[in-house]
Amino acid sequence: MSAAETLEAGGRFHSGFVTFVGRPNAGKSTLLNRIVGRKIAITSSTAQTTRHRLTGVRTTDTCQLVIVDTPGLHKPHDALGQELNESALQALDGVDCVAFLLDASKPAGRGDEWVAQHVARLDAAKILVVNKADLVEQDVVDAQVEAARPWADWDAVCVLSARTGAGVDEFVDAVSSLLPEGPHWFPADMDTDQPEEVMVAEFIREKILRSFRDEVPHAIGVAVEEMEYVKRSDLMRIYALIYVEHDSQKGIIIGKGGQALKEIGTQARADLESLLGCRVFLDLRVKVKKNWRRDVNQIRRFGYGQGI
Repeated sequence: MSAAETLEAGGRFHSGFVTFVGRPNAGKSTLLNRIVGRKIAITSSTAQTTRHRLTGVRTTDTCQLVIVDTPGLHKPHDALGQELNESALQALDGVDCVAFLLDASKPAGRGDEWVAQHVARLDAAKILVVNKADLVEQDVVDAQVEAARPWADWDAVCVLSARTGAGVDEFVDAVSSLLPEGPHWFPADMDTDQPEEVMVAEFIREKILRSFRDEVPHAIGVAVEEMEYVKRSDLMRIYALIYVEHDSQKGIIIGKGGQALKEIGTQARADLESLLGCRVFLDLRVKVKKNWRRDVNQIRRFGYGQGI
């Protein structure tokens, strides 16, 4: 019997809110993109890549999952880190299901257990998700599951690879089975509630994260100053500011003769044209905002952490 036939036969529509939590780089954003079916969250190997609580929506004939991707929980070193932790923890309030992601390629440790302790206290349904299973042998996956099993009263255990898609459908089915009967919280054709300006800023920041190493990526903030659609030429004009904390970082981002900044723009433009469905003119400028990561007000103006 198909999903539509099941509803016609008296089945009920299920819906609810699902939060992804875990340590940095556990693959939460990659899994969100995989479930939604397109890129709405940026990804990189840099800690604190995710700075927003990002909502993705997956709707089927019988179920709607409203998925909240959160910044990775970690030991904070500045006001930004504290804000990101608070944002992630607040996203646990009032949800129907929590998926705790564990990286199969790294031994489960005290940091993972600390995150799981927050999950264990919740009344919501709980799913242990061992991600990146494609990178390790089965015995390693089994060891990860056994290490994490005592940390909470898990309603389900799922092993998957967000990168390849293996096991993702089974995870969606497991979440769906744990959600209550409910309405469509979002239109069926909507896959995120993220404002366009925020997504544009994040796609730009992703290219910087992937182009530079060490301290520079953590010191980057991006704000869209203006977006203007020119209908006659099907062109979106975007003006954005890249914020750094020191003059030396500004020089690195711009590069010799502006070459580094030009390359960032070229890479970002390709993603933005796919996101917006039109040609893009992208104007990028770099501005120094000293020690902005220590300034809670500035952090929230960027929309990071609790400022979303």
